[in-house]
Amino acid sequence: MVIKMRKDDAELLRGIQKNTKSAMKALDTLSNKVYDDDLALQLSRQNLKYSEIYNKATNSLVEGNAEGYRPRAISERMMVGGIQANALFNNSTSHIAEMVIQGSNRGITEMCKSVNRHENARNAYVEIAQELMDFEEKNIAQLKKYL
Repeated sequence: MVIKMRKDDAELLRGIQKNTKSAMKALDTLSNKVYDDDLALQLSRQNLKYSEIYNKATNSLVEGNAEGYRPRAISERMMVGGIQANALFNNSTSHIAEMVIQGSNRGITEMCKSVNRHENARNAYVEIAQELMDFEEKNIAQLKKYL
């Protein structure tokens, strides 16, 4: 008999997937607009860490026999379009860094809401969410030097 993962566990893990997937998509969209090698390296490292956290959440969902997060194509296209429009007339290092900081702030807010909403989630999954929020905080601190 296959036991399904608890709802709060699955929802929190899907929230982590959504957050990291959005961040990776945003960084991919910005990557060809970054002309500062230092910032490009910073964003590339961030992207790698997001994928590691995404994989942790995905592996936990698979082990728990639960369905993963599936992004809606329209939402993804709107986000990419918004990023491209925002960087169209200003692709300065400072502006790109500001955009990424704003995205990280949104990510922290969404993860915090998700953790609070799914208070019965297992500690192991809350720790993954906390790792993501701590990582976002660190990103913000590192990106401030580019403003």
